[in-house]
Amino acid sequence: MAEKVTTITLVTCTSCGKPIPPGAEATKFLCPNCGEILIRRCKKCRKFGRPYRCPKCGFTGP
Repeated sequence: MAEKVTTITLVTCTSCGKPIPPGAEATKFLCPNCGEILIRRCKKCRKFGRPYRCPKCGFTGP
């Protein structure tokens, strides 16, 4: 009997591009400008106010 393998894909921080593991302190929200793209930010990027950029409309925020 073959063993079933499950893979997960981690979401990445929109600011730094690093993976955000399940259960990590992070935030997600729709782009404040276009409202179509889900922005995800890790705890460190939020804490240090690192900018993010919406890949669809180009909106940049802190």
